[in-house]
Amino acid sequence: MIYTQFIIFLAPLVLTTIVQGLGVQVLNGGMARMPAATATLASYGLAVGLTNFLLSPLFQVRQLGLVLVDSQDALRTVRPVVLVCGGALSLILSLLAFTPLGVWVVEDLHGLNPPLSDVALTALAWMVPLPVLRGLQSLYQGTLVRLRHTGVVSLATMASIGTRIASVFVLLPTRFVRQMPIALPLLVSYAGLAVEVSIILWGYARYVRGVLPAHGRALSTRYVIRFFWPLALVMAVQGFSRPLVNLFVSRGADGAQALAVLTVVYGLGNLPYGWLNDMRSLPAAFEKEKDSLRHILRFALACGLGVFVLMIVLYWTPVRGYILGTLVGVDDELAALAAAPLMIFSFFPLAVMNRAYLHGVGLVEHRTRALAPSGPARIATIGVALLVFSLTDVPGATRGVAALLCGFIAETITVWVGVRGPRTSRERP
Repeated sequence: MIYTQFIIFLAPLVLTTIVQGLGVQVLNGGMARMPAATATLASYGLAVGLTNFLLSPLFQVRQLGLVLVDSQDALRTVRPVVLVCGGALSLILSLLAFTPLGVWVVEDLHGLNPPLSDVALTALAWMVPLPVLRGLQSLYQGTLVRLRHTGVVSLATMASIGTRIASVFVLLPTRFVRQMPIALPLLVSYAGLAVEVSIILWGYARYVRGVLPAHGRALSTRYVIRFFWPLALVMAVQGFSRPLVNLFVSRGADGAQALAVLTVVYGLGNLPYGWLNDMRSLPAAFEKEKDSLRHILRFALACGLGVFVLMIVLYWTPVRGYILGTLVGVDDELAALAAAPLMIFSFFPLAVMNRAYLHGVGLVEHRTRALAPSGPARIATIGVALLVFSLTDVPGATRGVAALLCGFIAETITVWVGVRGPRTSRERP
């Protein structure tokens, strides 16, 4: 049955996403148990928000491997595009970390005091190599998913998360980390990344390189860029969501505290539903199956509704207090401020399940330009919502997550209009 095939295909990706989310919570728990926990969480959350914004165009590189890389020639055409994009983004990170531009962005624009600003800039400096590494990793992941070797992707992520979790416990009591708490998440992240990249490259060498034909359809650099730029734009604009929210909440009276809360709730909120995004790979992987899109839509709706119910149980009941206080280890004040944002996060799966399906349809039809307006719609809606919510006395983290939900809804509606609206011809190289 086709639904069984969907489950078998997605199971490794779902497992890795959930375990990855758990790894984030272990890392947050480690930071919460460090000296100056609120400052460390706030500084790291700000640095990660800026870095993920710059990395966001590369989050769709996996789709290049999944959809376009059908031969060694195609890989040789796509790879330089990825390297150039990654190098350019690393250069921007360097400017933020080592020039007055970073001081202006982190300290002046976000209103952080100099000690917090210095910690955030240190974190940015450590993250300079990430764009190139993440771009190549995503490209080779895409080739593995194209050939349905999702188990290798799962193994890589699981091993990475296992390494990160072990690293937290190993590094937590060390003198260096106790004296420089921001080093904990940075060292842990690189340890996990090294393991993950190594396994992905091994999987490519064993299962993909010998299977991909030498030649496939003609693929030009111009077409790769034309296919990729709408996806990169969507992700870049989406990636700006968190820095935009951080910018608004950091300038409030409870700025550092709100950033610390957001660092915790982003990870917890994404944990149950983050894997729904992987359903965008289903249309391309099952394109040749009869009536696949109809079955995928039903499957997406069932999964999204199931996750919604799960999040109600986790974040609207006393279970929430156990998760925040015992598992993550935040203090009572931060736990109380995290309650409302987590409750709002429960509604995100209802938007994400539809968005993932529609993105998959756009990808398989090579209609990526139809997706481009969704990112600006999301950011514009978040900006308006933040301005409106700033007129209230609602805590900063709650305002930020509520605005984010408004943006997700606007984005999903825009994707639906673009993909299901008037059709353009299906593009091919």
